[in-house]
Amino acid sequence: MFGELTSPWWTFILLGILAGIASGLLGIGGGVIMVPAMVLLFAGFGQKTAQGTALAVMIPLAIIGTLRYMQNPDITINWTVVILIAASAIAGTLIGTAMMSRLPVDFIRKCFAVLMLVIAIKMFISKPPQTAVEPAEEQPQTTQTPENP
Repeated sequence: MFGELTSPWWTFILLGILAGIASGLLGIGGGVIMVPAMVLLFAGFGQKTAQGTALAVMIPLAIIGTLRYMQNPDITINWTVVILIAASAIAGTLIGTAMMSRLPVDFIRKCFAVLMLVIAIKMFISKPPQTAVEPAEEQPQTTQTPENP
């Protein structure tokens, strides 16, 4: 089992810890961390293999992360939204994996990089909508008095 690894076993443990922290802290699946790391840092991982490996790793990350978020009384998961997105994402995954097997690796790698760049720029320069206030971030209401107009 360990003889099949292309890099020292502990590097994969470190990558898992970093991806897990990013998943729990930022709500990402970990692929944003794992795919570039496997492609750029570990020998023997092509883009498509790294993507498939990251998808397999995301299953336990998503389950544990969801359970932990559900335990937080300040977070409400909208299960209707979860069902709608998950059902349509399954269809999208079937289409995406069919496309992936037909497209050149270089094109997929560049698409992945552009997607991460666009998302990073958008998140960096845009302000969150006013309706996206978490319960813990709500400001206390003040009443108007003659001293406090």
